[in-house]
Amino acid sequence: MTQHRPPTSTTTLWRPTGPEELALVEASGWTAWPPRLPEQPIFYPVLNEDYAVRIARDWNVPASGAGYVTRFEVDTAFLARYPVRRAGGETILELWVPAQELAEFNRHIVGRIEVVREFHARA
Repeated sequence: MTQHRPPTSTTTLWRPTGPEELALVEASGWTAWPPRLPEQPIFYPVLNEDYAVRIARDWNVPASGAGYVTRFEVDTAFLARYPVRRAGGETILELWVPAQELAEFNRHIVGRIEVVREFHARA
């Protein structure tokens, strides 16, 4: 049996999310992202907080009444398999993790997933 050694370096990623996905992350003990739905073939963590804030505030809030920005660390060596994708402007950067690789991706999260910002629809 090989022993899992801690990574030598980690990369900070962010994930904008709505309340339903966040509840599933909480149910995991803040350590894993839930499996993708059939219509979601790719998991998209993003590379900067500003982009995550824009998605949480401008997309998640109108869609579900709340948007959250999460931050988490992933083993940098593992992430090398996923090229950085530019989804628009210079700072709109994300990774595309195929849904079938999400369980392995979760095993390379270091520490806990934490909520760093939240936005709510105005009453």
